[in-house]
Amino acid sequence: MAEFDVIVIGAGPGGYVCAIRCAQLGLKTAVVEGRDTLGGTCLNVGCIPSKALLHASHSLHEAEHNFAKMGLTVAKPKVDWKQMLAYKDDVIGQNTKGIEFLFKKNKITWLKGWGSIPEPGKVKVGDEIHGAKNIVIASGSEPSSLPGVTVDNDGGVIVDSTGALALPKVPKSMIVIGAGVIGLELGSVYARLGTKVTVVEYLDHITPGMDTEVQRTFQRILSKQGLDFVLGAAVQETKAAKGKASVTYKLRKDDSEATLEADCVLVATGRRPFTAGLGLESLGVEMEPRGQIRIDDHWRTNVPGIYAIGDAVKGPMLAHKAEDEGMAVAEVIAGRHGHVNYGVIPSVIYTTPEVAAVGKTEQQLKEEGRAYKVGKFSFMGNGRAKAVFQGEGFVKILADKETDRILGAHIIGPAAGDLIHEICVAMEFGASAEDIALTCHAHPTYSEAVREAALACGDGAIHA
Repeated sequence: MAEFDVIVIGAGPGGYVCAIRCAQLGLKTAVVEGRDTLGGTCLNVGCIPSKALLHASHSLHEAEHNFAKMGLTVAKPKVDWKQMLAYKDDVIGQNTKGIEFLFKKNKITWLKGWGSIPEPGKVKVGDEIHGAKNIVIASGSEPSSLPGVTVDNDGGVIVDSTGALALPKVPKSMIVIGAGVIGLELGSVYARLGTKVTVVEYLDHITPGMDTEVQRTFQRILSKQGLDFVLGAAVQETKAAKGKASVTYKLRKDDSEATLEADCVLVATGRRPFTAGLGLESLGVEMEPRGQIRIDDHWRTNVPGIYAIGDAVKGPMLAHKAEDEGMAVAEVIAGRHGHVNYGVIPSVIYTTPEVAAVGKTEQQLKEEGRAYKVGKFSFMGNGRAKAVFQGEGFVKILADKETDRILGAHIIGPAAGDLIHEICVAMEFGASAEDIALTCHAHPTYSEAVREAALACGDGAIHA
């Protein structure tokens, strides 16, 4: 008989949520984790620490630019970088210890160490082998780099997202390679702290895959905040010498070459699945061309008893997507029906303003040839947003032209990451734009902008 009903490899958002749900469903569960703390990349060197620094740097911005406007007279704030990092580490500690508590509460065994799968039904951790009726791979992802780019987080000159969260000092200048979520969030942090930030992006726009109108508006706002952009630039190499760094790139439009210099380079060119050392090749586990584990509609690999979720499989590398898959695969293992609606997975960028999206973009609907209508409302028409100096941005709702069913939404503005969930719930229940338009929204709230955008899908917004 197996020692455990389920062993989950990896204690990130996908892994620990899967384990907790398995335990709630009566399954004897263990989690393999090699870090000294639980929570994976997200809680230790990703989502949580970056949000702490975003909050701290935004508070600095408010003190420097908006306090006086509100009649708050204070001395010019100073940045104590060591204390800011200590605050960030304290936030990490509170969250990771919270996961430890949940493991104890749900009687989940933490198998400390790095795991591998020597054969189906067996997981090796250190010198010990544990039996499991089911194995869930939730090993997450790691930062990816570019040819000609060598990351050295210990040196603090050419770093990835992990190194950028613990630089020895705030650099005077920084080059960010990649204009995706990670690059723009961390670039925003350092720009607020006084760093001269230049973002170099291969494509001719920022935030790949997002609504084009959002992309343009977002870039304009970030430029006003002090970030410079070099778009359509293919990075050739980076160099580090004497505490400085340089980035050489070639413009795609004319093949001209140029070099930028800075105190620090942040390589934010995406992430790749982290599956090394699991023994998947010897097991015969089928893989996707881009390194993800191949699964069926129930998160099963081709090897019986082995499942995979989160960043290790196809789909957006988002913590909440991994969490949903973790709960769903637990249901499947317990003999229930697990489901993830991949059409209603929101994405958020936690800069100021925030950017959030769910469902289809206009570009996707045009490519599909689907008739749609647009309801749009600017935050300049929202009293609450103007009161807190965040009138820039808008809410855009896309609805089917005939049925009025909501197909997607795109928000750039205050609390966009929270506002988007009203649309998520509406889409989950197949609601129309009119359903939102006819729902009373408290005044004054940012959410009124969502209602106004829904009204704009019909006869028109009130405050536009």
